[in-house]
Amino acid sequence: MEPHRWLPLEANPDVINISLVFLFQFLKQLGIHPDWQFVDVYGMEPELLSMVPRPVCAVLLLFPITEKYETFRTEEEERIKAKGQDVKSSVYFMKQTINNACGTIGLIHAIANNREKMNFETNSSLKKFLEDSLSMTPEERAKYLETYEAIRVTHESSAHEGQTEAPSIDEKVDLHFIALVNVGGHLYELDGRKPFPINHGETSDDSFLEDAIEVCKKFMERDPEELRFNAIALSAA
Repeated sequence: MEPHRWLPLEANPDVINISLVFLFQFLKQLGIHPDWQFVDVYGMEPELLSMVPRPVCAVLLLFPITEKYETFRTEEEERIKAKGQDVKSSVYFMKQTINNACGTIGLIHAIANNREKMNFETNSSLKKFLEDSLSMTPEERAKYLETYEAIRVTHESSAHEGQTEAPSIDEKVDLHFIALVNVGGHLYELDGRKPFPINHGETSDDSFLEDAIEVCKKFMERDPEELRFNAIALSAA
């Protein structure tokens, strides 16, 4: 059976600007009040991080999938399977089974793990999706998303925003979104391509942005020749 494919957000050469437009439109169309906003993190130095509105409840990282990264990902998975890790049952995590949907899944991870802070419209399609899928496994959530037409339509509508030409659904994409969130005082990396969340240690509401950026820096350090990295914060409006 052919895998499900959505329009690729990440194929556009101006992907950084498109990402913010996409995320803004996505939040609006999914029925979330603008109490929170996605903002660019312009740099990882303290003075630039100080420009990001606080509090920050999630960070999305856009990065290239390279051979170096895939090697690390395999080694990391084997290490965690051997040693184990603590993951709180309250972490909302879903697998990615739809090609080109990592931006949407990153956003769902960011919102789902901060849902008590969000102000949803009564008829919000994302609110309904989260309520329906809360008791599901990560795999069941992925399958449910495949059939959830409201989010697919919103993804494709938002993916067109700001683009002069519609992307091809078959376009090869090597950029990927993940979400970093604070659940119960621990910083989790949520990537639907991985089998489980990654616990990056303790954090707090006050230090979350700085702690998340330290994780982002490790991605960059593993691929020092790559420049295609961007961090986007979900901040109070």
